[in-house]
Parts: sequence; structure tokens; C-alpha cells
Amino acid sequence: MNKLFAQINSGKFKGKKLLIPSKTTTRSTKSLVKSSFFDTFRFEFANKIFIEMFAGSGVMAAEALSNGVKKCYGFEKDKAAFEILKSNFKSISSDLIAINSDCFNGLQALLKENNDEFIIYFDPPFDIRDGYNDIYKKVCETIKNLSNHNAFLVAIEHNSDVKFDGAIGKFKLFKSKKFGKTSMTYFKKEI
Repeated sequence: MNKLFAQINSGKFKGKKLLIPSKTTTRSTKSLVKSSFFDTFRFEFANKIFIEMFAGSGVMAAEALSNGVKKCYGFEKDKAAFEILKSNFKSISSDLIAINSDCFNGLQALLKENNDEFIIYFDPPFDIRDGYNDIYKKVCETIKNLSNHNAFLVAIEHNSDVKFDGAIGKFKLFKSKKFGKTSMTYFKKEI
């Protein structure tokens, strides 16, 4: 079986390849979607923490570190995917930290330990994993619970058929962009 790789496209780790876990449990972010995110926000990364939910290969966290965030965390629940994530992160930097945990439970514990401003990137597995039919409801509940933390930006990569309200808790939708079957929606906390 041929191994599949994702590549860091910009920043100090440009060209570095990351192994992609099985497509039966993860879904890799398309290059166009990834480029759009980093082209929009890379100049706002300084001194921020980047948290990739449903990390898979960890390519978004690795690209974020490559573009200047202070530290990155990647949550991956699937054990086989986590082993690949951990290996990918280890090959790049000790500032990439892989966490084998359900991201919804693990996020709250991580945020309690950290006072830095952070960016959260949600990339749920759409419809490829069993038991994930209410995934966007859980994402929205998690965003509502972030209101007491130092969130700079919440980004959600999602199926284009899914629409979000204009606000989730104290977070206001400020941009949404469609890339065929995939869309990116961004929320910032109202001050």
C-alpha cells in the first residue's frame, strides 16, 4: 500500500512532508482550503497558541507553527491516527504537542492550564466516522463554552451543506467561504 503525504506549503518548515493517516478515519484538509486560511491569518499568529481539533496528520498545526505561532496542540482520538500525528510532530518541533484524547474533553483541561491567546481550528471528520452525526452540535456547544477563555479566533472547516448561526455564545461569525463541498467559517469573540 502506498503511503500518502501532506506538505507544509509556507513558512520556516516549507516543504516538510507529513504522513497522512488512513482515509477511513481521517480526512485531510485540501491545499486550497489550507492556503486560504494561512493567507488570511498568518500575520496575526505571533504569540498565539494554535489548537487543531481532530488533527489527523497535524498538517494545520504544523503549518501554523511554520508561520509563527508560539506553540501548537493537536487532538486526535483514533489511536492509529494519533501514532502518525505524534511521529509527524516529533519530526518537526517540540513545540508541536500531540494529545491522544477526545478533543471536546481535552480542550477544557488544556485551556485551564494556559492563559495565552489562542486560535482553535475545528476539522471534524464530516461523515466518514460512525457516531459523528451530531458533530456540529458538539462543536457549537464547545464554542459557547469558550467565552471565559482568551480566544482570538475559532475556525471551522465543514461540509458546505452545514450552515451556522450568526453568533455562537459570545462569538460572532465574521467570514464564511465555500470551496466546493468544503467551507470555512470563522468566528471572533465580541468585545
